[in-house]
Amino acid sequence: MQSPLADRLRPRTLAEVCGQQHLLGPGRVFRKAIESGRVPNMIFYGPSGVGKTTVARIIAENSGMRLHKLNGTSAGTGDIKAVMAEIGTFQSRNGLLLYLDEIQYLNKKQQQSLLECMEDGTVTLIASTTENPYFYIYNALLSRATVFEFKPLTPEDVRRGLENALHKLEELDGVRIEAQPEALDALAAACGGDMRKALGSLNVAKVDAFGKVASGSFHRHVSAPGVKQLRWFLNRDAELYYFAFSKDGKKSLIVFEPSKAMVDNIRHYLPFGADQEN
Repeated sequence: MQSPLADRLRPRTLAEVCGQQHLLGPGRVFRKAIESGRVPNMIFYGPSGVGKTTVARIIAENSGMRLHKLNGTSAGTGDIKAVMAEIGTFQSRNGLLLYLDEIQYLNKKQQQSLLECMEDGTVTLIASTTENPYFYIYNALLSRATVFEFKPLTPEDVRRGLENALHKLEELDGVRIEAQPEALDALAAACGGDMRKALGSLNVAKVDAFGKVASGSFHRHVSAPGVKQLRWFLNRDAELYYFAFSKDGKKSLIVFEPSKAMVDNIRHYLPFGADQEN
């Protein structure tokens, strides 16, 4: 089973990461600390899809430490104890790095179970959260870690990431995606600063962009012979529609700006933000 596209296209070095230059730019304290090889306990705070997991994985790979990943939505005290059981083993001879995603979902007792190993340095913790850590993370744990804020990506950051992904897809799979510049601009602007969401749109063979489209012309297009597996959805601000479909065995994506009449028409039949399959 093939990994999700966003995982396959994940940057492997800090130089490949788009955005977050306040942390990753040359000479920045965060980057210097990582490149020195002395990785402190850290908490990454920011919205989804902005690079928190990617940066944590790059840090782990460059440090030589054994990486464990847990998610606060499903991890329990037993999972944390299983990681601690590796302390002092051959596998962890270069140290243990625990990446704990969505740490805000751990209760106080679970968070406290991390304190001793953080203090003695046997485990390095990198935790991430989409919520303000000063409200959701236990104070004793906060005092033993440094908080770094990851900011939403700009459309320019996302556009660069999409272009990098297109080149990487061609190298990995020998597959060339035809993408109009206007379509990439539209996707970059519509994903809300979420690179994961933008990359998910590239699981196609062709990406086209249109100007304003009226209901009649759209209906003629989607009713063309050979079009199957229709999937269409409205972005959060009702500014763009995406229409994904397959024709002759090839997946394609259309990004277009609907007319007001078309927006009103589809909103009448679909809940806001929903998608529809035929």
